[in-house]
Amino acid sequence: MESDYDELDRRLVHALQIDPRAAFSTIADVLDVSDRTIARRYARLRSTGAVRVLGGVDPTALGAVHWFLRVRCAPDAAVPVAEALARRPDTSWVNLSAGGTEVTCTVRTENEADSEALLLSTLPRTRRVEGVTAHSVLHAFYGGSDSLVAKVGTLDEEAIERLRPPPIAHRPGPVHLDDGDRKLLAALAIDGRTGFERLAAVTGWSPTTVRRRMRELREHGVLYLDIDIDGALFGSTSRTLLWLSVTPAHLEETGAALAEHPEVAFAAATTGPTNLYATAVCANQRELYRYLTTRVAALPAITHIETAPVIRTVKQAGHQR
Repeated sequence: MESDYDELDRRLVHALQIDPRAAFSTIADVLDVSDRTIARRYARLRSTGAVRVLGGVDPTALGAVHWFLRVRCAPDAAVPVAEALARRPDTSWVNLSAGGTEVTCTVRTENEADSEALLLSTLPRTRRVEGVTAHSVLHAFYGGSDSLVAKVGTLDEEAIERLRPPPIAHRPGPVHLDDGDRKLLAALAIDGRTGFERLAAVTGWSPTTVRRRMRELREHGVLYLDIDIDGALFGSTSRTLLWLSVTPAHLEETGAALAEHPEVAFAAATTGPTNLYATAVCANQRELYRYLTTRVAALPAITHIETAPVIRTVKQAGHQR
């Protein structure tokens, strides 16, 4: 089937991955097209849901706990359970997998007490839930501000260097959010390209204060800028969840190697029955088979692998579909 996207769309998306808040004039200059063309292309891609620039929050920077949950349901219950989970403000990704009898979701809990309430009380008492497996994220090897587009994008090194923003300094220490911060982060979660004037109106701050606070939140690792895309842009429409067991002595090197694979959109070390998780994005089932029998098979420390193809995404990057 012919794609609805062309090479300029892909180059534009790659440019946004490099600098999600880059001015259209800067992108236009690098791609050698007019500002109007870039603005029009971006408006079309955003209106159709093909690309979203968003401000993400790393929960671990705020002392929160990041969980992957596998919720096993009765065959006729998976969809309503998934939809109920998607309505929760603490979930960001909710998928139907395992032939439609399992719901997988990512959940953020603010502290250990919230984790206990979620895992021991809230979910098990939900009717038609047959079991829950929880995996706490210990370390992310790839994901967050690291996008799959960086691996499959079509821009050359010269264009990438022209678009690359100055590096963000790392600022250690605790971060305390006030109401203005929460309003700022909520606005950026909807549209990471929201202008400083608009953000000032939302927060009640001046544009200068907004700019400064955004920089501080990024330096503390709380805020990162990301893009969410339609996989069809780059010919990858099949998403599969991988649950892997790795000998502990080789967990770090195996996770780092997995993160380098062009098929991997996210990889993390976790607690739970398996200790390594990844999301693989492939063009089709044939390419998934090739990936599993070549790149994954070449990692000797993997002792077990379970694959769960995603058959429907109910909530994606914090937005219900």
